[in-house]
Amino acid sequence: MTLFSLAWKNMKGSFSNYLIYFVSMVFSMIVYYTFVSLQYSEQIQGSIMLSEFMSFMFMAASAVLLLFVAIFLLYSNSFFTRSRKREIGLYSMLGLRKKSIARMMFYENLLMGVLALVIGIVFGALISKFFSMILIKLMGTSAKVDFVPSIEAIVQTVIVFMLIILFTSFQGARLIYRFKLIELFHAEKKGEQAPLVSPIITFIGVSLLAFSYWLIVRPFPEELTGNYVVGNYGMALIALSVGTHLFFRSATVFLLMLSQKNKSRYYRGTNFIGTSQLLYRIRGNARTFSLIALLSAVTISFFGATYSGYYGNEISAKEDVPFTYTHLSGGQSFDSEIEKLINEDTAHPVQAQLDIPVLVMEGQLSFELDYLTSPIKIIAASTFNQASRALDRDVTVHLSGQQAAVVKPRLTDFRQASFEGQHLTLSESKKNSKLQLVQLVEGSVLPFDYPDFFVIVSDEWFKQLAKQTTTLTYKAYEVEDEKTTEAVSSKLATLIDGDFQVHSSFYTVYKEGKEGSAMNLFVFGFLGLVFLAATGSVIYFKQLTEAGEAKPNYEILRKIGVDNKVIRSMLHKQTRFVFGLPLLVGILHSTVVLYFISNFMSNLIGVNMVVPMLIAMVAFIGIYAGYYVLTVTTYYRIVCR
Repeated sequence: MTLFSLAWKNMKGSFSNYLIYFVSMVFSMIVYYTFVSLQYSEQIQGSIMLSEFMSFMFMAASAVLLLFVAIFLLYSNSFFTRSRKREIGLYSMLGLRKKSIARMMFYENLLMGVLALVIGIVFGALISKFFSMILIKLMGTSAKVDFVPSIEAIVQTVIVFMLIILFTSFQGARLIYRFKLIELFHAEKKGEQAPLVSPIITFIGVSLLAFSYWLIVRPFPEELTGNYVVGNYGMALIALSVGTHLFFRSATVFLLMLSQKNKSRYYRGTNFIGTSQLLYRIRGNARTFSLIALLSAVTISFFGATYSGYYGNEISAKEDVPFTYTHLSGGQSFDSEIEKLINEDTAHPVQAQLDIPVLVMEGQLSFELDYLTSPIKIIAASTFNQASRALDRDVTVHLSGQQAAVVKPRLTDFRQASFEGQHLTLSESKKNSKLQLVQLVEGSVLPFDYPDFFVIVSDEWFKQLAKQTTTLTYKAYEVEDEKTTEAVSSKLATLIDGDFQVHSSFYTVYKEGKEGSAMNLFVFGFLGLVFLAATGSVIYFKQLTEAGEAKPNYEILRKIGVDNKVIRSMLHKQTRFVFGLPLLVGILHSTVVLYFISNFMSNLIGVNMVVPMLIAMVAFIGIYAGYYVLTVTTYYRIVCR
């Protein structure tokens, strides 16, 4: 029997133990192939507005995926090699040299990787069209994707993953030289020492977590600077990471020891056995738990944030571009041509049409405002009220004399109290140019154009100011079913030459926003699934290793009369702790992060993130629940067969 055939036999014999690892590898390769094939897809890129952004996103996602998969494979190979110390010791006793054992392990890893690569590419080629259809559906485009495998994607996937597989195989083989024979045979007899509780470390860990939460959720200062962002949130990240590790290192030991002190519960049934096993293995699991909790938090936070962007895209687009079509008047002939083009679109009848005169002047506020206010754009109160009715808004203003209202600039969190009682002095006006600010209203009526500082004045005052400067007139149209006005929007963009400063189309902004948020959701969704598969696999591997080591203990339990039903119940409790604790901490971390993001997005663009947050967490819990059930089933089969 050759080393290669022995490696093949070993791989087939223990394939059930490698199944989750194998599936995780295959899924990673499928996702990578999908990203690369979409990156090379001319059909999809030709049908969307953000083709360059799409190429960049998928290239960046592919790089992140490769880095994570490489680390995961290195960890898994090292983990599996160390878990087979006794088997390697037997090979040494039978006369195999470490060089031969290392070659055999290299062949095993290589065979496993090549098999996963072949299956990953085949399945990737078969279902990449399905993933492409998901992306197309999310973006709301009508592109048709042919069922043709991408040669460029196949070649790139093979080259990249073969390099990773070869590297991890070499690393796995090198580990063989680090083991001594006596260490190999006594590997399973080595147990962890009873961990000691340090009240100081426990207090520091919990305090760091509380401190990081406070840094994340505290309000922005009035003057937000880059140094504040880097310093505050960088410190929060460090405190969160260190605090998480110290929590699992010490605080969990403290919780388990508290459980031991509850004698009535501790000695009920087999609770003392499960608690003791968890307690004596918590030190070895601390790093794993910390990594999984942090990865879980990152995955849920990114997915929740990207889904909220997709979920609130229409609200955000309507905030940026209130009317379906808006353009700066270019004369009677030009305006008539645009009006004719819009009216000819019978599928989208015009619901409202109005002119919005605007004055652009220089001015000075009576107080300091951390926002660029020059030049100031002035509109009449009657015009603002007419536009609000056309947009089906409840906001109206009633001004007289030199009273004025400020339209809340978009992407700001200004409050009414900041403007009430203040005044605005127009530098280009004649005497008595001081306007009294009496109100802050929400809801601009023109497309976003920084500086987004609009002031509403009374009609009589607007007429006086109009005599002193040139009036710009914007033509605004609101049509039915504006989310499907692709044809007219495209013609208008060509006709007006795409100058955003003088015109805008709701469909263009809505479509670009939907495509961008859809790509983010697609990328982070699949990366999140890969991270979930990897972290779930790590827990699964460790539990299977512990199952093999603990099998003699369960045999003793059965011999003294403990039936399999009780053993299964005990395994459920242990596994719930192992899966549930890092998941619970990860959800807690992500809740704090998403709370901050939710307040930020709700204040700035009015997007409610409750639904996206719940969807992200429920999906995450559902996937982990599947790993939990699989782990309990496999663990039970190992210790009771």
